[in-house]
Amino acid sequence: MRKEIEAIYARDSRKVLATLIRLLGDFEQAEEALHDAFTCALAQWPEEGIPGNPSAWLVSTGRFRAIDQIRRRVKFEDITRQLDQPTSTPHAVADSDDEMLEDDQLRLIFTCCHPGLAPEAQVAMTLREICGLTTEEIARAFLTTPATLAQRIVRAKNKIRDAGIPYEVPGPSQMASRLDEVLRVVYLVFNEGYSASSGEQVSRYQLADEAIRLGRLLLSLLPAPEVKGLLALMLLQDARRSARQTPEGDLVPLDQQDRSLWNRSYIEEGAVLVTEALQARHFGPYTLQAAIAAVHDEAHTAEATDWVQIVGLYDVLMQQSATPVVALNRAVAVAMRDGPEAGLFLIDELLGGRELDAYHLAHAARADLLRRLGKTEQALSAYRRALSLAGQAPERRFLQHRIDELSA
Repeated sequence: MRKEIEAIYARDSRKVLATLIRLLGDFEQAEEALHDAFTCALAQWPEEGIPGNPSAWLVSTGRFRAIDQIRRRVKFEDITRQLDQPTSTPHAVADSDDEMLEDDQLRLIFTCCHPGLAPEAQVAMTLREICGLTTEEIARAFLTTPATLAQRIVRAKNKIRDAGIPYEVPGPSQMASRLDEVLRVVYLVFNEGYSASSGEQVSRYQLADEAIRLGRLLLSLLPAPEVKGLLALMLLQDARRSARQTPEGDLVPLDQQDRSLWNRSYIEEGAVLVTEALQARHFGPYTLQAAIAAVHDEAHTAEATDWVQIVGLYDVLMQQSATPVVALNRAVAVAMRDGPEAGLFLIDELLGGRELDAYHLAHAARADLLRRLGKTEQALSAYRRALSLAGQAPERRFLQHRIDELSA
């Protein structure tokens, strides 16, 4: 029975927490109530059996245990006024169903990703409250101390309370901009998981897995084109996970990866999602990036990659999201289509604008094109600049290997 309860915790605890936050109006009380509810379940379910709707039972039990604790601290009249609120009636809990719990999860996602919170707090809150990662796990992933991370989360919760940030899904007039914020946070989590910004590993798979799980959850609650596009993008990129590093932990570039190791089920699922997103009237940058990833993943060899199509997709993406990083990626694609000189010209223009001067991948891309052109001394200088900026150990080893090769 304990294993069954643990499985229910893994599956349902975050949506139960989301509803408890709505009913109790306080993150800390909701987390205590969730803990109390599962403690009761461990005591009662082995004797009474698992209820037909475990989530509703947990919500009811957690809420009324919280009310009992509040009664010990405040006057009866105060708690009676709270019980009179429409969102806090026994009837509201008794009627808890999957649709209501899902609505509460959506409310929690938009609350954690509210633009009034600092970006790093949005990420920390999302991982803690929606994904259920521990403070220690999040701190490890972002190379900070648990105490610092805990303070960040506490400040965010206080900001939600003090600023009166509503626990709700935004209305139609705000939905587009607020959804962009949610998708940005999810993709930030995925990016850090897929390609760690620092540390000893190429990837932090737990973060990538949680971002994909969040993407699936968002799609089930809000099947907008860009939600499909983001989930497709994450699946199509994560499909290459097993081929991205050697058994020793060294980085393997895309054109050298063993494509038989790629996750074909992820590629097929991502391709379907991106096709559906592209068929919508309005799609955005995540969908276009997913389309680019699909072209890469559907090529059986690096030489078979359709660079003409990829450059065309980057041209469209530049019209929607002309960021320096997108421009850099387009320049690399142009180099593959038209030759290294064409790409080098574009990268030099970008670096001349200084926006990418501190971005190690821009210098690494420039170094690679110079190497292909036989300009060894310039390539070495660019590789050294990239190495001085890189924070991830496998990337640093890869760059140092290039420097050693050219120096020899």
